[in-house]
Amino acid sequence: MSQHSPEVVGFYDEPTGSVQYVVIDTATNRCAIIDPVLDFDPAAATTGTEQADEIAAFIRARSLEVEWILDTHPHADHLSAACYLQTLFDAPRAIGRRVTEVQALWKDIYNFGADFHTDGRQWDHLFAAGERFRIGTLPAYVMFSPGHTLASITYVVGDAAFVHDTLFMPDFGTARADFPGADARALYRSIGEILSLPDETRLFTGHDYRPGGREPRWIATVAEQKRDNPHLQDMNEDRFVAMRERRDAELPLPDRMLAALQINIRGGAMPPAESNGQRYLKIPLNRF
Repeated sequence: MSQHSPEVVGFYDEPTGSVQYVVIDTATNRCAIIDPVLDFDPAAATTGTEQADEIAAFIRARSLEVEWILDTHPHADHLSAACYLQTLFDAPRAIGRRVTEVQALWKDIYNFGADFHTDGRQWDHLFAAGERFRIGTLPAYVMFSPGHTLASITYVVGDAAFVHDTLFMPDFGTARADFPGADARALYRSIGEILSLPDETRLFTGHDYRPGGREPRWIATVAEQKRDNPHLQDMNEDRFVAMRERRDAELPLPDRMLAALQINIRGGAMPPAESNGQRYLKIPLNRF
């Protein structure tokens, strides 16, 4: 492992196909958590911490120090466990600066009141495009990667890049771009920027949907994506947009989306309790 090659451990969430990461600087035993999942049962509207507790147990077993809890974007298919993990490790939570645009968009959709703020204050830090930071001694920086959402970013940590829902494994393709604020043209350009990284860069995806029932996978190099991803072969921007829009028109909404986004635009915090002490989710009828 080179000086700037982090150890990356993935944790796969079977119900949502999500991949959560612990990114480790082995020289200092410092780490970051990326895109942690809070368990959620849509039928019963119950939450749990089994996934997050597995990550926490790993971190404690390895005696790691958590420096960051990072989100790549406000997720539509799972609830974020960032707030819960912050109570365990007292590390700052961060996301890209353009989350404020997503907050404003979904505040309107949910008709949230004036007490819901759209300035990103729900996180401890909002990353600017190109901003540099460190995980231990590992150099890291932020690429803005809009398309799947307005606020999607890629974290580049040494020779690893965490590309969220922009690219999937080469045997599955690319992310959808039909949610509010999404844009297939922006997605194509973001993919091009990611693929301009060195060919040996390890790309870690945010999901794996196990085509053909294979075992979960979540890592491919830039070179492997260029060579094997069918959505990238003989493709220009117009053809990609047409392909993406055709495929997206056939996809159902994620079954957790309307619950997840009203929590995830709060940085992973639950809605405030009402006068009876109960917290409630708000679902816009017939909006989608």
